[in-house]
Amino acid sequence: MSQDGRVDVAVVGAGFAGLGLAIRLARRGFTDFVVLERAGDVGGTWRDNRYPGVSCDVPSHLYSYSFRPAPDWSRVFAPGEEIQDYLRRAAVEEGVEPHVRYGAEMERARWSATHGRWEVATAAGTWWARVLVLAAGRLTEPRIPDVEGLGEFPGPVMHTSRWDDDVALDGGRVGVVGTGASAAQVIPRLAGRAAELVVFQRTPAWVVPRGDRPYSAGERRRLARHPEAARALREEIFDDAERAVDARRRVRPAIDELRERARRHLRDQVGDPALRSRLAPGYEIGCKRIVLSDELYPALVRDDVVLEDSALARVDGRTAVAASGARYDLDALVLATGFHAARQPYAPRVHGRRGTLAEHWADGMTAYASTSVHGFPNMFVLDGPNASLGHNSAIYMIETQIEYVLGALDHLARAGGPLEVSAAAEQDYVRDVDAAARDTVWLSGGCRSWYVDETSGRLTLLWPGSARSFRERNARFDPAPYVAPRER
Repeated sequence: MSQDGRVDVAVVGAGFAGLGLAIRLARRGFTDFVVLERAGDVGGTWRDNRYPGVSCDVPSHLYSYSFRPAPDWSRVFAPGEEIQDYLRRAAVEEGVEPHVRYGAEMERARWSATHGRWEVATAAGTWWARVLVLAAGRLTEPRIPDVEGLGEFPGPVMHTSRWDDDVALDGGRVGVVGTGASAAQVIPRLAGRAAELVVFQRTPAWVVPRGDRPYSAGERRRLARHPEAARALREEIFDDAERAVDARRRVRPAIDELRERARRHLRDQVGDPALRSRLAPGYEIGCKRIVLSDELYPALVRDDVVLEDSALARVDGRTAVAASGARYDLDALVLATGFHAARQPYAPRVHGRRGTLAEHWADGMTAYASTSVHGFPNMFVLDGPNASLGHNSAIYMIETQIEYVLGALDHLARAGGPLEVSAAAEQDYVRDVDAAARDTVWLSGGCRSWYVDETSGRLTLLWPGSARSFRERNARFDPAPYVAPRER
């Protein structure tokens, strides 16, 4: 890497995507790259989310790099701290940590046609990169609800992704806003600690059994001694998850079986018919993110837990007022309210040939191969438009995109550049994605979710098919859809 701020590849973000690309580059012997990280540690989502009970909803042996398996996961679903440790070890042992610049939040990235490079200004200096890779993820900026009086609440207010261990919650009256994936993990950990826990439920979640358990010492030894057994386990988990895509496509009997599984779980864990009715969703299963939990329902039936099945409407001093009109005096508020996922906060900071990425994405995120954006030469987006899944591992998708980017870098090394995908190619790809999404549960299941862009109504976060179909279409770089500089 040059000492004058010139670098061949600048990667923004040191989470799974950014580190994964960095590791693959380093294993090729490529050293002219920098990873720009706004925080003081690697890990992304798993660095930021430290709330009690945080863990992954994908089994551990699938939620890890295929090129860096870890046979010693402690549980079927690894806790967040363990995943963070895995990423820290990967950065150090693969030799990429020296390439990471901490405290280097991207303030502006601007394409310079004169230099054929990206000028990337950060809080830690400016880099001139031939290639820019945005690996900032989609679960980075917490969504704080617009609730009247919330800013004047006299007690602590914490989003789950900004947890403060110094806040004393034991013995207090605590409100949790939300009943999604993060809430389902934190609620059981706060129930019993708080003297009273009030859960504000705007919309019930579909919940299915999690089936988590610790791996025995014998299982861990066997997987460590027999890598082929670990690979077989990973493939088995992947294949099992892949079958779930039929339910998201509303294929029968798959969706009926999934719905009945969730309803049976609710009946088995909640004996009170009135409470069961309040916890029963009124939209199709899978429309919103399905919650995996064996602990949420038992927590909600406790005598010291109150389910308020309406949203938090306003805050009046220490009193939280629900949309139903119910009032609760609270000492602390926990916001399990998700993230700005469909509208990436970094988009206004990225300036291409004719405008910002936010302007290009005014009607929702788009990209060719879910990776390249017209008007933004030599730029690639990891874990961005239509590159996530509602049924399988995000790491599989990230690795597919990494293969695509490595192919593009190989092409640039041979043929020069810059590389810019044509507008027609991006439009055709988006048209295909939209057509595939049309009849899925995400667009026809009767709910509003963070998978769908609020302005356009398009499914912009998820790939509307199987993980394998994403890899078949998008793992191999093809220069054909890219326009030559003289054609622009």
